[in-house]
Amino acid sequence: MATWVLHVDLDEFLAAVEVLRRPELAGLPVVVGGRGDPTERGVVSTASYAARAYGVRSGMPLRIAVRRCPEAVFLPVDKPVYEAASAEVMATLRSLTWDGEPVDVQVLGWDEAFVGPRAGATVTDPQGFAAHVRTEVLAATGLHCSVGIGSNTVQAKIATDFGKPRGTYRITDETWAAEMGDRPTRALWGVGPKTEKRLTELGLVTVAQLAEADETVLVTAFGPSTGQWLGRLARGRGATRVDPTPWVARAHGREETFQVDLDDDAEIEAAVRTITARAVADLETEGRAAAKVILKLRSSTFRTVTRSRTLPAPTSDPHVLADTAVDLLSRIERDRPVRLLGVRLEMVAPEGGYP
Repeated sequence: MATWVLHVDLDEFLAAVEVLRRPELAGLPVVVGGRGDPTERGVVSTASYAARAYGVRSGMPLRIAVRRCPEAVFLPVDKPVYEAASAEVMATLRSLTWDGEPVDVQVLGWDEAFVGPRAGATVTDPQGFAAHVRTEVLAATGLHCSVGIGSNTVQAKIATDFGKPRGTYRITDETWAAEMGDRPTRALWGVGPKTEKRLTELGLVTVAQLAEADETVLVTAFGPSTGQWLGRLARGRGATRVDPTPWVARAHGREETFQVDLDDDAEIEAAVRTITARAVADLETEGRAAAKVILKLRSSTFRTVTRSRTLPAPTSDPHVLADTAVDLLSRIERDRPVRLLGVRLEMVAPEGGYP
């Protein structure tokens, strides 16, 4: 019996939500990022397809985005609005049935999730159900999505990109080698530029070469866990069942890129305390104490340093946590102004541990 997993990915999510709020922006190049001012420091969170046609991409500095597309409409990130839109999409997915059977939904982020039949259910026609998903999401939220179909999560996730925008694509055990074999290893889900570079140094340039690589070589280069995972990934192996277990945060953090570099000690310390207070506010929503404090500092030369400390006892006391972060600051030798500061608070595990 065939096993099917669907990956649902909302198209140009943040930009699409903004267009729903401002219909007059439909079809225009829209860039969402930072405070919406391309003269300030900030990066692109999402660009509409019209903006992408000019070479604007997620993660790109806003100042570069405006050079590539001067006529783009730049908008600030509005997190609460996107969270609400995402919740509506996920509720729609959870309400669906496949051949009369309820489905499981595994949320991956604001704009994507895996969808699959529950254990023991028998379903057919994944292509038809994918079309149903796209129709129902659009009707309920006004948002378009693309759907990848696979025999497992890895295949479904990768297939989605083949179907974008507003389409459906399927990759299976039978088609994996033909679809992916000649592609660079970077085409694999989870393989970034650093890993790709290390694989290239091993002579593993394509997915097929990685799939055929000696596991001993991969384990020696990347360690037992990552090495074995890379081999499975290149062979198109992944989970065949969707895990609906709700995601549980392990930490909360905040960071800020300053519009003007900070060079005054008192000002830098005050910024650390302010950022810590924001992270503590996020922590309080979990009802769990912090067990570890991590401070991140990026200088004007983009040199990034982190310092961390495990607390003698878990706490949610904002003064203790701020004092700890400031003490970590004192352990960093600074000879340049500060461009960015961040504080991350790792929490104690929930009762029963993490899923």
